Amino acid sequence: METEIGRKYGELVLNKELDREQQKEVTLILTAVDGGTPPRSGTVAIYITVLDANDNAPVFSQDIYKVSLPENAPVDTVVVTVSATDADQGQNGEVTYAFSHLSEIIKLTGLLDYEEESSVELPVQAKDGQGLNALPGTEVGIINVQDRDSENNGQVRCSIQQNVPFKLVPSIKNYYSLVTTGELDRELLSDYNITITELVLESPLELYRFIINVEDINDNSPQFTENVVKFEIQESAVKGSRYLLDEAHDADIGLNSVQSYTLQNNEHFILNVLTRENGRKYSELVLNKELDRERQIEVTLILTAVDGGTPPRSCTVDIHITVLDANDNAPVFSQAVYKVSLPENAPVDTVVVTVSATDADEGQNGEVTYAIVHHPRFKLSRKGIFLFAVHGAVQALSICCCRDLPLHCGSTYSLFFSISQINGL
Repeated sequence: METEIGRKYGELVLNKELDREQQKEVTLILTAVDGGTPPRSGTVAIYITVLDANDNAPVFSQDIYKVSLPENAPVDTVVVTVSATDADQGQNGEVTYAFSHLSEIIKLTGLLDYEEESSVELPVQAKDGQGLNALPGTEVGIINVQDRDSENNGQVRCSIQQNVPFKLVPSIKNYYSLVTTGELDRELLSDYNITITELVLESPLELYRFIINVEDINDNSPQFTENVVKFEIQESAVKGSRYLLDEAHDADIGLNSVQSYTLQNNEHFILNVLTRENGRKYSELVLNKELDRERQIEVTLILTAVDGGTPPRSCTVDIHITVLDANDNAPVFSQAVYKVSLPENAPVDTVVVTVSATDADEGQNGEVTYAIVHHPRFKLSRKGIFLFAVHGAVQALSICCCRDLPLHCGSTYSLFFSISQINGL
């Protein structure tokens, strides 16, 4: 090329794309030759270092990992160790793994049952270090502006609109670097429409537009809508009953969004993690062991939501379960047999015995009523009139004489009582 005063200069033009993984450095010799006779020349060495771009995906050492595992293998058994490598360098080549945790080691987290499931297929994803936070001054792109006109018509100036977090920085002749002026936040704005104005000194303006997509980084933690989730569950609920849990939300996308849920170890519940059609994860409680209100009135659990970022972010929510009463207990007398001695001349309304029964249930399920069981073998009557009558309250029963007893010394009477609840056990 030639300057305005006729001086020659040269510029390198990339004619074939570079590949750092094939060649890290390029060495060139530039020769300048004059027009004398004989011509004279001079040389200069040009050393080009090829910088890495994140143009390679991680590759696993195997396409498929096959493992055999006994069904009685204990929890935390190492199932398999996977391995992936990335040809890029630095953070572009750092590999993390996305499964139930961010590690190349896959462990057993629950018990196996061959009869229920004889084989399991687990997808494991390897991710490199792309998507790092763009700090102010990060170079986003390089722009080359050329005008074939001469003199003033070939002089250009470029500018950018003022309402975007980018600026143009002049580099070498006719080159500009587009750099950031502030931190980007994909959750506020994921795309920027950039307009670059090219000003030619003696011709109209020209406008060039392009779009910058902001990649997501893991800068947001999952969040539950509530701090506490409350359930009321009948103690009569059967094993396998399911209870849908609130979904955690994450402003990030892709692997940086919620990828798994875990439940605090407990006696009664396990966690089932599901995936919606749009790929979002949610979970449900599954009753694994029946509840007993008489043993435990409340159950408190902790649910954790974890995203797939590096490092992973998480949040927790407390689950409070109130166990509601079911009428699953029968009343019980304080004694299996009540033995009483009574003189034969005891007057009417003499208190013979007071019996008592209790019920472990609560409310109406625990309210007790009493009755004498009429049995032909032990029917005590004179012309159909009972010798004993019930004068009872809810918690105790008093048996009183309602007629004179027969004058037979040593006579024995056996009475059978029944107790029942208002709700019928």
